[in-house]
Amino acid sequence: MAFFADPTVSLSNKLLEIVYIIIGLITIYAGVKNLLDKKNPARFGTFVFWTSFGIVCSLGRWLPSRVSGALIIIMVIPAIFKRVQKGESNAPTKEYTQKQFARIGMKIFLPALTMGILALTFALFTQISALVGVALGVLISMIVLMCYSRDNKPVTFLKDSERLLSTMGPLCMLPQLLGALGGIFTAAGVGDIIGAIVSGIVPEGNVIAGIIVFAIGMALFTAIMGNAFGAITVMTIGVGAPCVLAYGADPVIIGMVALTCGFCGTLLTPMAANFNIVPVALLNMKERFGVIRNQAPVALIMLAVQIVYMIIFS
Repeated sequence: MAFFADPTVSLSNKLLEIVYIIIGLITIYAGVKNLLDKKNPARFGTFVFWTSFGIVCSLGRWLPSRVSGALIIIMVIPAIFKRVQKGESNAPTKEYTQKQFARIGMKIFLPALTMGILALTFALFTQISALVGVALGVLISMIVLMCYSRDNKPVTFLKDSERLLSTMGPLCMLPQLLGALGGIFTAAGVGDIIGAIVSGIVPEGNVIAGIIVFAIGMALFTAIMGNAFGAITVMTIGVGAPCVLAYGADPVIIGMVALTCGFCGTLLTPMAANFNIVPVALLNMKERFGVIRNQAPVALIMLAVQIVYMIIFS
C-alpha cells in the first residue's frame, strides 16, 4: 500500500496500476479455469501461461526484475510447445445472439463508443492516462449491457473475458513483448549499427535517397518487430537523423509520415498479431494470412504515396 499512499506518485499512475492489477487477476482466473477444465487437452500448460502472465501483470511493480524475467521465460515455454489451448467454451448460441440483436438492435454499439469516447476525453482533457479512460468506459459499458439484458451479470463478463483471452491465446502477449523489444534494440545500439551500414549506401547529402531508405526501412523494421513505435526510435537514430533531418528536412513532416510508413509494415506482418492474426482466430477464417493478403496492396500503395509526400513537402 506504500505505493498508493505515496504523495509523489501521480493519480494517473495509481489508477493505471489498479487497471493492471485487474487485468492480471482476470488472466489468473483464465489460468485457474483452464486448469480445472478436464476437456482442455493442454490444461497444465494453459494454466502456467495465464497465471505467469497474470502475476507479472498485476504484481510487476513490486516483483524483483529477476523474478519477473523468470516468470516471462516460464510463460513462453508452454506457448513455444503449443501447450496453450482453448478449453470448453460457454459462447452463446447463434439463436440466442439473433434474438438479442432483434431486441437490442444497433444500440449494441453504444458500449463500444463509450470506451472510445472516454479514452479520448481522458487523453485530451485530463492528466490521467487514456488507458484509465478505457477501463472506466468498460465499467460503464458493463452497466449499460446489464440494463440491456438481465442475463448480463458480473460473472458473465468475467467468463466472456476468459473466453476472449483463450481464443486469442499466446498472441495476446506479443504487443507487450514487442514494445519491450524496441527498448532493448535502442539500448543495444541497433540504431547506430544500422546508421553505419546505411551511411555506406546513401550518398552524403542526398536527402531524397535518405527519405526512401528511411521510409522503406521503417516498413521493413516494423514488419520485423510488429511495432512501429519501437521501430521509429531505432530507424530515426540510424537513418532519419543523420541522412534526412541533418540536411534541413522538416522534422514534423518526416517524423509524422515515417511513423505511418511503419504502419504500412504493420499491415504486412504476422508479428502485428493483434491486428492481423487475432481477427483470423476470432472470425474463424480458413486462410491464416488472409488479412495480410488483402491488406498488402493497400500497404504498398500507401508506402509509395507517403514517400512521394515526404520528398515534396519536407
